[in-house]
Amino acid sequence: MSNIVAIVGRPNVGKSTFFNRLVQKRQAIVDDVSGVTRDRHYGKSDWNGVEFTVIDTGGYVVGSDDTFEEEIRKQVELAVDEANVILFMVDNQVGLTDMDKEVGNLLRRTKKPTFLVVNKVDTNKNLDDSYEFYNLGIEKMYTIAAMSGSGTGELLDEVVNNFDTTEYVDPYEGLPKITIVGRPNAGKSTFINALLGEERNIVTDIAGTTRDSIQTLYNKFGQEFVLVDTAGMRKKGKVSEDLEFYSVMRAVRSIEECDICVLMIDATRGIEAQDLNILYLAERNRKGVVILVNKWDLVEKDTNTTKQMEDQIRRRIAPFNDVPILFISALTKQRVHKAIETFMTVNDNRNRRIKTSKLNETLLPIIEINPPPATKGKYIKIKYVTQLPTRTPQFAFFANLPQYVKDPYKRFVENQIRKEFDFEGVPIEVYFRKK
Repeated sequence: MSNIVAIVGRPNVGKSTFFNRLVQKRQAIVDDVSGVTRDRHYGKSDWNGVEFTVIDTGGYVVGSDDTFEEEIRKQVELAVDEANVILFMVDNQVGLTDMDKEVGNLLRRTKKPTFLVVNKVDTNKNLDDSYEFYNLGIEKMYTIAAMSGSGTGELLDEVVNNFDTTEYVDPYEGLPKITIVGRPNAGKSTFINALLGEERNIVTDIAGTTRDSIQTLYNKFGQEFVLVDTAGMRKKGKVSEDLEFYSVMRAVRSIEECDICVLMIDATRGIEAQDLNILYLAERNRKGVVILVNKWDLVEKDTNTTKQMEDQIRRRIAPFNDVPILFISALTKQRVHKAIETFMTVNDNRNRRIKTSKLNETLLPIIEINPPPATKGKYIKIKYVTQLPTRTPQFAFFANLPQYVKDPYKRFVENQIRKEFDFEGVPIEVYFRKK
């Protein structure tokens, strides 16, 4: 059982700033605008050799006209249920508010260790202002400055003393990481909620609901992997707010760090230029790729609709068109479990190793019948092929004149590898070297 610390409080008290300090990364988006964080956000921290998981939550609000209020409140309550220790953060500069009292009422119902953390106490001069927070009825209070780190040591000493065990269990260690990406409002969060069978991530009709990249463990039907929900990615020219810029940067980083990149397309809009940009980014980073065409239930269909749209997508993504394409509906859960099987197949393909003897036995006769074209009267002879010991499928062909092998022949060789061995959904690199 891993140790989990949840940071809760009303909006704009500094929860994400403190979260970033604990995990020692700019992992959560921080802005002066109230209500930046919406979903639960997880990170790993340690103190005096004791490792633990930290959950950042959205600001707890009651009675506002914010569309996301109820969903954020659910996320906070789920975080409190998950945690071993709760940090209730308040803002010393603003003072005690009615909303702080609402959060205090919620936390008094839990039997878990709860610490009142008064943030933005930068000097001893404003220390006296913090005493009014004792009215919340929480016994243990600590004053800190999340921005500078002042006062956090004493708080963390007390936090780790309340753990049942000092052994940290990372639930994500060694598991495939599958990132769901796409344009805003394609249905990424709805799809993840459908897979998990619970309202794990906030879903609304408003584009840009998801801001941070949210990691979730999937463990059902004998399959185990990490799902990453990301913010919708728009063209640079249409990104107007700092918040959205940082959201898109988090999504790009999630692509760079994942194993499988799942590109979600809105079936009512078809594949667009930005979808292709996301696909090329995944391909450049040598990630496994699966394309999900979502909202298929909203499309009027005849007998050829599926084939026509699949052909259109394959033409647009050429030459890397050896990619599985599934037509799904996250809302009705149509083919949602088929998608899981496809993710795992592509992950297996990405990790596939072909024996050198099998490669040479299969490919050399094909190359002998279809050798590279002669250049400047010189004939290229390929003698040997092997798969390189890399994280993703890369192959080295040893020849007498590798510098004369042109791109069309490299594509021919790659196509032969794909034809003979199953690398669907995985970019392949082919190199020609001096024998």
